[in-house]
Amino acid sequence: MTLQRPLIYLPGLATLLTGLCLFALPAAASDFPMADKVVVEKESRKLHLMRNGEVFRTFDVALGVAPIGDKEHEGDQKTPEGHYLLDDRNPDSDFFLSIHISYPSSVERAAARRQGLDPGGAIMIHGQPNVPTYSTGYYRQEDWTNGCIAVSNSDMIDIWLMTPNDIPIEILP
Repeated sequence: MTLQRPLIYLPGLATLLTGLCLFALPAAASDFPMADKVVVEKESRKLHLMRNGEVFRTFDVALGVAPIGDKEHEGDQKTPEGHYLLDDRNPDSDFFLSIHISYPSSVERAAARRQGLDPGGAIMIHGQPNVPTYSTGYYRQEDWTNGCIAVSNSDMIDIWLMTPNDIPIEILP
């Protein structure tokens, strides 16, 4: 009799598994709304995805270790302020995905050179380090980058899927 019991429950199990598989299917990139602009508010530590002038998603961010003020040169630990483009993507970076910000502009490059400094340039939106050196709590609560804009890994997936190449990004103080 115990051999027949699993057969009685098997059709129900198959239905349950089929239903679970339907909910577990990954979303296609086309299922996500696409932003036409990204706005970062450094003071409130927020990144907004915009479409037609309206915010449709907001994410918490971490900034450079010295977040107040505009980036002036390599090593100042500041996140730049201004108008840029998200111009390149790296699925194999040292952080969980990264999207390059087109900093520095020609004006920023010239200003740094006048001071005899390198303006830097590896400014990204990225997820958490692939090889963390601190606790996950630290990365959630502190400004910890060298000038980049960091988000959680799950938020980075959403940003990656909802931003096309060469989209404008405005970074506000």
